[in-house]
Parts: sequence; structure tokens; C-alpha cells
Amino acid sequence: MEKLITFAVPCYNSAAYMEHCVDTLLQGGDDIEIILVDDGSTKDDTPAICDRYEERYPGIVRAIHQENGGHGEGVNQGIRNARGFYYKVVDSDDWLDVDALHKVLDKLRQFQRDGRPIDMMIANYVYEHVEDNTQKVMRYTNVFPAGRVFGWEHIGRFRPSQYLLMHSVIYRTQLLRDCGLELPKHTFYVDNIFVYQPLPMVKNMYYMDVDLYRYFIGRADQSVNENVMVTRVDQQLRVNYHMIDCHDLRQVSAQHRKLGRYMFSYLAMMMSISSIFLTIDGSPEALGKKTKLWEYLRTVDSGIYHKMKYMAVSSFTNLPGYQGRKLSVSLYRLARKIYKFN
Repeated sequence: MEKLITFAVPCYNSAAYMEHCVDTLLQGGDDIEIILVDDGSTKDDTPAICDRYEERYPGIVRAIHQENGGHGEGVNQGIRNARGFYYKVVDSDDWLDVDALHKVLDKLRQFQRDGRPIDMMIANYVYEHVEDNTQKVMRYTNVFPAGRVFGWEHIGRFRPSQYLLMHSVIYRTQLLRDCGLELPKHTFYVDNIFVYQPLPMVKNMYYMDVDLYRYFIGRADQSVNENVMVTRVDQQLRVNYHMIDCHDLRQVSAQHRKLGRYMFSYLAMMMSISSIFLTIDGSPEALGKKTKLWEYLRTVDSGIYHKMKYMAVSSFTNLPGYQGRKLSVSLYRLARKIYKFN
């Protein structure tokens, strides 16, 4: 039987916090599905917790145990097995606001009753900063018209640090399957592919100005921690190359000018992130990888390469020489402090 929505929760040694996540999702009612993907956990009781939830809520929760394949394979597994008309990923250390969840689900139910399904719903998310116990709400009131169905021609401009993230989107499940989305295994940062590759297939959207997703950030071992990102920069590069290859941005722009502009900006941001962490590494090998990345983009589209490399968001990560690299890192850390994005 088809459900309204599938919530996929990739879990890897998540016993310390996953129950809070799942308990908020369970407030959605009987027409939701929760797929708990145990990604080969071995260090704690994650597999048993997944099975216990399935036993307690057999019509709602399904536990899937797989060999370790990374976060992306957990998302893939959810897409393959989802029975929900819509699909959302919720990381096991995050959670959903229950009041906002009810509002979102009521709207999705209305679309189903009216026979007017949408391809993507957007809602706000909230950074929950553990290190200083502060919150930062990321909303899109300046970008999307609220309370009505719209297309790409109706969007405004995104501010810096205001991109769509996995936390803010709900997709129609079949759209993800139709666009051939298959996230790389054993790779962090694949959420960037998740909110980039499907977009040209999205025709209609709906934005709700509610703070749905609570994004827990600040643990020392978290994938967005700066020191962790430096050690995993090769995985960031894998994602970056995938994004370069998956769409011809000129073709996207010809069909949807504003979408093309947004995707260009998002890819530029990803190029900048890869560049800055290779710069922070600072080894000759890392700096060589940085040059190789930009040269690859040049071979794909030299016009986009020149425009992207020298636009404001990218140029500060490509300052020449030792002093230029030092300034690039300082500017990045200042931006991180201001915007608190990791």
C-alpha cells in the first residue's frame, strides 16, 4: 500500500541519539513510512534499536540492514524501497519539529486529495549549534512565493549561505527514480548531489514558511567540522566532479534561466569549498588537486570556467601565492564565523 511520505533515516552507530529523531517522525501518523537504514553499525545497539522500532510500529517502520556503504548508500536504499509518494531524508542525529511536521503533512495530503501532486516541497531548517547553544533559522521568504504552487520562473535570488539543502526539501519519490539519482558509496557530502541533480526535472514546487528540520551541528566528529573536511577532501572532490558531469548548465539555462543561474551559483560554491579545503591542507599534492579540478571544469566548458573562477564567491579561494592562500583561509574562517554554516 502506498504511503503519503517515506522518511529515510540512515543510521551508523547512532544509538546515542537516533531515538529522538525517530520519535519526532512517528508523530506524523499512520500514513507515513519510516525506513531505518542500519549502515553496517558494529559499535553500539543501532541494529537492535532499528529492529525494536519495526516490531513496535509494523505498519509504519521498516528496518533495513546493509553492509557499510556510507550515507549516500543509505539514501539510495531508502529510494529503492520507499512506498511513500514523497520522500525525505532525515539524518539520525537531527529531528523534525512536530507542529511544523503536521502542517507540512496536512498540505501534502491536500495535494493528494485534490489530485495535484507537486514535485518538490521546501520548508525552513534550523541550525542547532551545540557549541554555544544558539539557533539560526534558514528561511526562503525572499526566494520563493509562500502558500502557492509555482515554477522556476517565479523564484528570486538566493543570498550567500541560503542554498537548498537536503534538510529543506521533500521530493516526489518517482522523480528521484526517474532522474537516475544514485549517490556514490563511501562518500560524505553526497547531500549536495541530492539537492542538485534532480532539480531540472522539478516542474512545480510549494514553499511553506515553517521551521521543519532541526539540524544538529557542532560535534567534533561531524562531517562538516573543518578538520574533518580537510581529511575527507577527496570525497568532497568526488562529489564536485559528479556535479560538474551530471548537467550541462548551458542547456539548463536555455530551458529555465533562473534555475540555470541558481545551479551555476551552487556549483561555484562547491568549487570554492573544495578549493579552500585543499588550500588549508596546503601540501603540494593538495594544491595540485585544486589546479586539476579547475582545469577539468575548463575542459568541460571554458566559458563557465572563466566566469566561475573569477566571480566573487570563487575568486577569494583562488588568490595566488602563499600570502594569497593565507588570506583565502582567513576570509573563509571569517565567513564561517559570521554565517555559522559549520
